[in-house]
Amino acid sequence: MSIRQLPETIVNRIAAGEVVERPASVVKELVENAIDAGASRIEIATAGGGLSLLRVSDDGAGMEPDQLPLAVARHCTSKLGDDIFDIRSLGFRGEALPSIGSVARLSIRSARASGEGAEIAVEGGRSSPVRPAACNRGTVVEVRDLFFATPARLKFMKSERAESAAITEQVRRIALAFPAIRFALSGPDRTSLELPACSGMSEAAAKARMGEILGETFTENSLSIDAMREGVRLTGRVSTPSYSRGNAQHQYVMVNGRPVRDKRLSGAIRGAYADTLPGNRHAAAVLFLDLDPALVDVNVHPQKADVRFRDSGLISGLIVGAIRQALSGAGIRPSTAAASAMASAFNAPPHDQSAMVSKAPLSPSSFAFSPSARSETAWAGALSPYRPVETGFAEAAQDAFEARSDEAEPTAQEQPTNFPLGAARAQIHENYIVAQTKDSLVLVDQHAAHERLVYERLKTAMEGRALPAQHLLIPDIVDLPADDVSRLEEVAAELAQFGLIIERFGPGAIAVQATPAMLGEIDAGALVRDLCDELADEQGKDGLRLRLNHVAATMACHGSVRSGRRLRTEEMDALLRQMEATPGSGTCNHGRPTYIELKLTDIERLFSRR
Repeated sequence: MSIRQLPETIVNRIAAGEVVERPASVVKELVENAIDAGASRIEIATAGGGLSLLRVSDDGAGMEPDQLPLAVARHCTSKLGDDIFDIRSLGFRGEALPSIGSVARLSIRSARASGEGAEIAVEGGRSSPVRPAACNRGTVVEVRDLFFATPARLKFMKSERAESAAITEQVRRIALAFPAIRFALSGPDRTSLELPACSGMSEAAAKARMGEILGETFTENSLSIDAMREGVRLTGRVSTPSYSRGNAQHQYVMVNGRPVRDKRLSGAIRGAYADTLPGNRHAAAVLFLDLDPALVDVNVHPQKADVRFRDSGLISGLIVGAIRQALSGAGIRPSTAAASAMASAFNAPPHDQSAMVSKAPLSPSSFAFSPSARSETAWAGALSPYRPVETGFAEAAQDAFEARSDEAEPTAQEQPTNFPLGAARAQIHENYIVAQTKDSLVLVDQHAAHERLVYERLKTAMEGRALPAQHLLIPDIVDLPADDVSRLEEVAAELAQFGLIIERFGPGAIAVQATPAMLGEIDAGALVRDLCDELADEQGKDGLRLRLNHVAATMACHGSVRSGRRLRTEEMDALLRQMEATPGSGTCNHGRPTYIELKLTDIERLFSRR
């Protein structure tokens, strides 16, 4: 069989398979061309999900008539010099327009400010001569009957609604990176999308554009990021742990203004929230990375959505460190979305007052209001196999109680309602603490809150000396499968750092010699079995540090105050004060919120007082 050179039309159609995957890919390439041309206004019109019509108009620099044939020829570009590693534009490969023209009916009308307009058409890879055309300054690119030359590709397209949604998402992603440009998306197959240009300071403009695309709820529940390391700058905003989404679609990362999708960057964001969000929840983030173009390779794939960094560890470390620093420095902060959901859960009572009378008598044990509740009931009675932590907010509560008994009634300025989480007023259903601030009501999940406090103490201990261990008079023998015994044996030294001392006891058992002193008397067997489950789930995934964090989370869950336990007012106040002083205490280490705040104005609105 002899070797022959393929015709140019076939070559273009093969290349189009990589560049033009779906209508959203065409929109991406055309909008990026408009941005590179210096446009301040870009309008996109579609029909039939982009398969029937795609039109992108801009007010950029435009092209001369003699440049149009080169624009639709392969590997012709005005954006790249001799250095392939010094790329400062969105496009540079010179493949987009000829690839689109090879599988669709393409027409380009363009004019410079001081010149006459001209037009060129390409159909199925065959170009027509350039002819004069009426056109304002800028360029209008029209694509009709996408994939008519390769009808097999049409079988892989989704519904018109799905393709329209993909186009919208593509425009939103690009618009986030360029807030100074006005974007308009319209067509008979979609709802119009108008994104006006955001003027002013760049940070303020970026925040305004984020509000337009992700909603004001995101800006209200997000933190500003601004960090630099070794010449790489990271800016943007990330959501608080109490505001999360069900998927990662609300994570946007721009590298030198280029929207990218990179698994390592997504993994860095996930790692930064590792112990603040549950596994099925994702943070919302808009991040901008600015670095020397020589340090990043954007020529990995024709679609230019994937990038490679020369020092990927530096980038990941910068993202993780900056997000964690922002989270720890934000203090305790509730989600406004949670407050809105709480307010909407309340319903107005029926007009028939008799319907408000409960047929079942109220149980006095459902509420614990008075600070005179006996201290013995606060900790007595093990409702689970684990006793509460003997240290922590209980000690602080005792100190606060003794000091308060010798002092006069606090003044208005000293009232605990002036604290962010206010003063404890009640404990309902022996699980939730009701607190009052100057202008809001706070509802705290006592188990989730204390779980976070214990977890943070364990993490701090990991960085310093080993935790004190309480040796058992008789070692506790726990029967386990051989695989679990081997996994525990591998991390025995690290577990000893937490105060959990174990050793192998035959082929299928572990002898627990000591348990963490801070956990008091616990069911060692249940703790070890839970640790086995955690280690089995994370084996070989994210390294020892993540496994140790899972160990700390499991220990914190076993060592925190349990649901259904009565607390004195002093203990509840001490818990609130420690939450205020602990980074990340707005969520437990499983990612659940520890408290919800409802503003007084919202409460008054529920009663039609506003």
